[in-house]
Amino acid sequence: MVIRINKEQRIGIFVDVQNMYYSARNLYKAKVNFKSILNEAVKGRSLIRAIAYVIEAQELKEKSFFEALESIGFEIKAKELQVFYGGMKKGDWDIGIAMDAIELAPKLDVVVLISGDGDFKELIEHLQKALGCRVEVMAFGRSASIKLKETADQFIDLDANFKKFLI
Repeated sequence: MVIRINKEQRIGIFVDVQNMYYSARNLYKAKVNFKSILNEAVKGRSLIRAIAYVIEAQELKEKSFFEALESIGFEIKAKELQVFYGGMKKGDWDIGIAMDAIELAPKLDVVVLISGDGDFKELIEHLQKALGCRVEVMAFGRSASIKLKETADQFIDLDANFKKFLI
């Protein structure tokens, strides 16, 4: 199905950086080209916000990575990696991404979710049905949830042209 792109569409981009990082590393042993992904997501439309959600693990190379994301146009939202008793670690932004997408939706025509995490299925349905947004999902198809692919108005499979989206 060919989707017409309306240049007047106001879009918001929400990037689950951890999900993309691990997908690229596990599938291709490579890093994500976030600039290329941002350009593909925008497609000449009116970008309102592009937010990259990151986890801080207090590593020196993180700072330059976060600065690189900012320099290509992303607003950074960071949270620290939680370390629990016994050494278990947790760091995810699912609720933060969902809340921001819902809060910004009235100012957007299209929400672009860049993640393959199936936990976002209900968010996509809410954005579509309750808030009237078109929802596009971009992810590496081989590691993306089938629920996301089926629920999104459009699924852009980064595997189809993976060299364009990797460093």
